Amino acid sequence: MAYWRLFYHFVWTTKNREPLITADIEPNLYRFLHAQANEMYCPLFIIGGIEDHVHVLAAVRPAVSPSAFMKQLKGSSSRFVTLAFKRPFVWQEGFGAFSVSEADVPQVRRYIERQKEHHAGRDLIDAWEHTDQLNLGPSAIE
Repeated sequence: MAYWRLFYHFVWTTKNREPLITADIEPNLYRFLHAQANEMYCPLFIIGGIEDHVHVLAAVRPAVSPSAFMKQLKGSSSRFVTLAFKRPFVWQEGFGAFSVSEADVPQVRRYIERQKEHHAGRDLIDAWEHTDQLNLGPSAIE
């Protein structure tokens, strides 16, 4: 395999931002997502969130596209929660994906690990909370 350093910050929400990630589901859901990432050889996986959305910092190998990574995480976890907890669980259609430089990994990691604190204090980084706004990618940078 080639040498690589590809870091992504992903964020996605429950359908209609319903508060489906309850205290009884959260630890099991996070463990399951982590196991799925390990199966795809994702050596870095940090997860955090609140009742209606999840943030993930991941080092995704070049053989796996960001959209394939998200399809696997979202699809398998939705099925897992629905079957394990006997209640419907659905994610929204889209997701946010942000590339992260290796130098910025510690900052993004802290932000994700402290999601509950950030949301309680409304101390959010707005750009990192977008998941479903229609766009054609970033504007040209001059």
